[in-house]
Amino acid sequence: MDKITYITHANIVMEDRVLTNGFLQITDKKITIIDSMGNFPLLAGSEEIIDCQQQGYIIPGMIDIHVHGAVGYDFMDGDIESYEKIAKYLASEGVTAFLATTMTCPMVEIEAAIDALALYKKEQSESVPEMIGIHLEGPFINRSKKGAQPEEAILKPDATQFNNLYEKSNQDIKLVTFAPEEDINFEFLQTLTNKNVIASIGHSDADYDMTNRAIKAGVTHATHLFNGMRGIHHRDPGVVGAVLLDEEVYVEIIPDNIHFHKDLLVMVHKLKGLSRMLVITDGIRAKGMPDGIYTLGGEEVEVFDNHCIQRKTGSLAGSVLNMNEARQNVEKWLHLSMIEQTHLVSLNQATHLGIADQKGSLAVGKDADIVWLNADGEIEKTFCLGNIAFEKV
Repeated sequence: MDKITYITHANIVMEDRVLTNGFLQITDKKITIIDSMGNFPLLAGSEEIIDCQQQGYIIPGMIDIHVHGAVGYDFMDGDIESYEKIAKYLASEGVTAFLATTMTCPMVEIEAAIDALALYKKEQSESVPEMIGIHLEGPFINRSKKGAQPEEAILKPDATQFNNLYEKSNQDIKLVTFAPEEDINFEFLQTLTNKNVIASIGHSDADYDMTNRAIKAGVTHATHLFNGMRGIHHRDPGVVGAVLLDEEVYVEIIPDNIHFHKDLLVMVHKLKGLSRMLVITDGIRAKGMPDGIYTLGGEEVEVFDNHCIQRKTGSLAGSVLNMNEARQNVEKWLHLSMIEQTHLVSLNQATHLGIADQKGSLAVGKDADIVWLNADGEIEKTFCLGNIAFEKV
């Protein structure tokens, strides 16, 4: 007999409304009922009941599509046990699904990481956030906008090399960050679009015209907006200008007031609207750890006061941002409702990835990926496919 769990006396944030004093039924990993407490059924006595006492909100699990690691581990480690520890930690942030993000490294290391990630995905537990695919950040980028990516491992976009990685991943690479100005005749871009892989412009020095041509050819995404890309100049709006002005391109934002000034979020919101903004963390292995010295891509990174600085170049090197803190920041800086916040941290990601029929919002028939925010906006409980993956002590 299927396990049945009820979340009761809850303020349930749905895609277009908030159901106050409602309940939600979970059966066999899925949401099977959402209704008001006035329609709560008679119980058989074997069901699990979690009573929210109308404290806080029930929201869809958050989806981080750009995260490299946490709690001392990195997806480039090539170690399945490390991946399980990263996933378990992400549940404490309210994340229920993620794209494991690689980075520019020697191709043999990228291949080893892809092999391990493919194996992990086959064996992953249902009681931790789900790895829904891989985000390949590099190595096909522009040296002049490398940021913290190791220059010696940067390669020209190569469709043959990508096809090899794609097959190693069991066709599970969902998003690729690359520099389209390095892609002759957009052959690499065409390979991505033919496979329905999201093509993202990032670590790119393309000018405005080149960026617009790449968008017309299939780029639909911009990696960590403002960072690792040609900025706006009044005679050349650059990558930033092109992706902000195009209505269809999704843009990743790291709302930590470190990667860009928080007031620029207002501009991004006005230009893009809610539906094309994607909150990410770009978290590295130092996330969830004390300040100190860590590594990213084989280089030392000094972490202090929420800043991650590559010691060799002084460049920003990812973040230690917590996904729930990111949600709270956009709430505060953009004055967003709970419904609007969930679009930025969950629904938009699911829609862009083509999995909005399964994830991204709370609705009957969708996966039971659920977060209970308490009255202070902190994570009280995280459910992954109906299993409690995290609960506040």
